[in-house]
Amino acid sequence: MYRTILFDLDGTLTDPGMGITNSVMHALSQMGYEVPPRETLYKFIGPPLYESFREFYGMDDRQVEQAVRLFRGYFAEQGIHENVLYAGIPQVLSQLRKAGKRLVLATSKPEKWANMVMNQFGLDEFVPEIAGATMGAERSKKAQVISYALQKFSIDPATAVMVGDREHDILGAKENGLPGIGVTYGFGDRQELEAAGAIQIADTPEQLLTLL
Repeated sequence: MYRTILFDLDGTLTDPGMGITNSVMHALSQMGYEVPPRETLYKFIGPPLYESFREFYGMDDRQVEQAVRLFRGYFAEQGIHENVLYAGIPQVLSQLRKAGKRLVLATSKPEKWANMVMNQFGLDEFVPEIAGATMGAERSKKAQVISYALQKFSIDPATAVMVGDREHDILGAKENGLPGIGVTYGFGDRQELEAAGAIQIADTPEQLLTLL
């Protein structure tokens, strides 16, 4: 079995839906875009912000920078606190640590904020090694974050697995020579995860524990 388990944050350990969508709504409103229904903005959870604003709204580089700045302004003040811990996650992490697993966070959320969220919920007790994105675009893609985590914490890919709820987690793991396990209680679905190449899929945190 795997010695080291890399976890995604948003949609895997916590539900950031309200905070992220409110931040997107704020950015779009401030830039004069029509604000769509909240449920259409859940697609922003998981992918890098820079890619999402460009892909979903056809923004150019200048507009993307403005949108990300507005998003982060709201998120830093309010959005980061509009977050909910998935039921059962602390117990899953605790059991994995007791079993001798090394737990590492690999998230596309900026590392400063990832540390804040993990501390807020006490998850850094179980997952002390945290790798996140930069505030700029230089380390924003999931594959880049996973590569950074592997190097930062001297992890052997042959002994590790990535767990996440979106295709970006699975594809990013594959680029770094890791298998990926998907979870469907977040913001991706089984079809997306299977298409990306997830080797196994869990529908609940409890089922995830049995796979790990």
